Amino acid sequence: MSANADLVARFYAAFDARDGAAMAACYTPDAVFSDPVFGELRGDEPGRMWIMLTGRAQDLEITLAEHDADDATGTARWLADYTFATTGRKVHNDVRARFAFRDGLIAEHHDAFSFHGWARQALGPTGLVLGWTPMVKNKVRGQARAGLSAAPR
Repeated sequence: MSANADLVARFYAAFDARDGAAMAACYTPDAVFSDPVFGELRGDEPGRMWIMLTGRAQDLEITLAEHDADDATGTARWLADYTFATTGRKVHNDVRARFAFRDGLIAEHHDAFSFHGWARQALGPTGLVLGWTPMVKNKVRGQARAGLSAAPR
C-alpha cells in the first residue's frame, strides 16, 4: 500500500474517532476542499470544517468502504451514519472522494454525493419535495458556511 493510501486510511480513521485536529493535520496549508453542502473551502477552512463537524457529532460513524492512491492522486468511498442535529433525523450518506497529494499531505479533496438524497434524509418532507432546488441548497450552504465562520480559529 502506498504512503498516500495510508494517509487516506489515517484520515478516515481520525474521522471515525471524531478527531478533527488529526484530520486537519492531513492537509497542506493551501488545501482546496469541495462538497455539495459547503461548496469550495480553501487554506485552513477544510481543517476547521472537520474540527467543527467532529466537535458537534453525537453519534457519528464513519466507514471507509474502499480507497486507493498512488503518488499523485487517490480515491475513496466512505459512508457516514449520524443524526443531523438541526432536525434530529438519521442520515446515511454514501460519499465518493477524489484526492490530489503533495508533500505527503492532501492538497485537494473533493467529495461527491447526492444533495437531494442527503436533504431527503436530513430535512425530511421539505428535503423530499424541495431538496433538489437551488433555494434549499443555497439555504443549507449558507447555514453551513455561517457555522464555519463562527467556529473558533
